Amino acid sequence: MPAHAAHHEDSEIETLEEFDAVVSARGTLAGFRVQAVDLTDRTRELLTTDTAGAVFLGCPMREEAAAKVRAAGTLVFPPVPDLPFDPYRGHVYTPGELFASLDKGYEQTPDALAYAWFQQTKADGDIYASMLRSVHDDSVSDALDELLRGTRVVGVMGGHAMARGTETYEGAARLGRALARAGFTVATGGGPGAMEAANLGAYAAPYDDAMLQDACQLLGKAPSFTPSITEWARSAFEVRERWPKGNHSVGIPTWFYGHEPPNAFASHIAKYFANATREDGLLARSNAGVVFLPGAAGTVQEVFDNATPNYYESRGEPTPMVLVDRVHWTERLPVWPLLQSLARNRSMEPRIALVDRVEEAPEALVRLAQASVG
Repeated sequence: MPAHAAHHEDSEIETLEEFDAVVSARGTLAGFRVQAVDLTDRTRELLTTDTAGAVFLGCPMREEAAAKVRAAGTLVFPPVPDLPFDPYRGHVYTPGELFASLDKGYEQTPDALAYAWFQQTKADGDIYASMLRSVHDDSVSDALDELLRGTRVVGVMGGHAMARGTETYEGAARLGRALARAGFTVATGGGPGAMEAANLGAYAAPYDDAMLQDACQLLGKAPSFTPSITEWARSAFEVRERWPKGNHSVGIPTWFYGHEPPNAFASHIAKYFANATREDGLLARSNAGVVFLPGAAGTVQEVFDNATPNYYESRGEPTPMVLVDRVHWTERLPVWPLLQSLARNRSMEPRIALVDRVEEAPEALVRLAQASVG
């Protein structure tokens, strides 16, 4: 990077407003990385501003401007035509973005079209498609890091099969609400079931307690994303329209499980093509701990995906792990005894807990965090 380039932390331009502010205040774009910004109406600025050492990632611009910046030695990665997603995107997704055109049916939404593209290209061995997926996922990771910087994130893990209208679903929603009210940012796998419930609870945090009961009742009319993702998603947007000022939370789903749609209650959705990147990224960013609700094989895997870096301290001090439902984790799937055995006489031992009810989880997180400090 040339000596006059900006430092990394302030060198990224991800909106047109940021572009205009940099050009106005600094008079140079040298060394900047301009990411997925439509510059077709900024030809004059591009023609008259120094762009030495800059990189333009997926920025539409007029050919005159593109020729000028290339001649200055600037790297220009043009937009990729006919893709249902932007591989260079500068921000995570919103529910409205992924579910655009839901009125025409889920199959016409950007989320469904991206999955269809993934299904079409993932098995053909095309290095170009593989590169586009990798660039997209890295862009999403960068955006997610920027979004969560300085926040206390609690991950909530649980099965996708948990149906709306059940007591377990409402319990998971109460958990998400309690965590959000305690000042945590709730992060889930972004899908249906327990994941949706926790994101819904976080969304409901600013409202009175009756709102969550009413929302759960409304959602119960479409208890599962099968047989109709369209009706399932529409009912979620009905809740959002009725109570439009919900709290923020994060969902981190994957197109690898494309038959499972993202839920609409996470305000910020970091969706990946690579499930392994998504799984590790979700747990790694849960810096204030993880709550594990009852689940099956996927949740069991997540327990030990999280336990491994805690065991080896590969991410630093172990973070809290709270398992909810004693019968589930000691009898149906006896994960707890094995977790206890792994933790014994290690620094992670005082950072794990087993509780009976979701209402006990927030207090357990606080207690385990205090043990971490001690």
